[in-house]
Amino acid sequence: MITFRKEVFEVFEEYKEASSRETRLDVLKKYSNNWAFLDILRGSFDDSLEFNVPAGRPPFTPNKPESSPSTLLKQHKQFVKFIKGTRSGDNTPTYRRENQFVQLLESIHPEDAEYVLKMVAKKPPCRYITKKIVQEAFPNLIRE
Repeated sequence: MITFRKEVFEVFEEYKEASSRETRLDVLKKYSNNWAFLDILRGSFDDSLEFNVPAGRPPFTPNKPESSPSTLLKQHKQFVKFIKGTRSGDNTPTYRRENQFVQLLESIHPEDAEYVLKMVAKKPPCRYITKKIVQEAFPNLIRE
């Protein structure tokens, strides 16, 4: 039997549809093996992570949902390139790092690109998701 992993935007859709705090917590825990999803949560709420990309919305052309060449499930490993304090995040020339960020956004589903932009801006990914509930679901995900 083949099982497909949900894309990050699909996990957030499921989270938004949950009607109670307990159900939302269950949705979070259900996707504890979705590393791209966990990276978005950590990047959004972990104050020790600073992103090395300009504030605001970069000029990029969102992909068509039906023809995205890649997925955030594959591309989330690139986040390290955009974090201050990492070798690749600090040593890459600014123009190259910003270009790589735009390429990442353009290569993934447009809804996932929006979640990446929210993460970099340190905004909660969606309604009803807070640092507190994320810490409850994943006690070791966010550094204090």
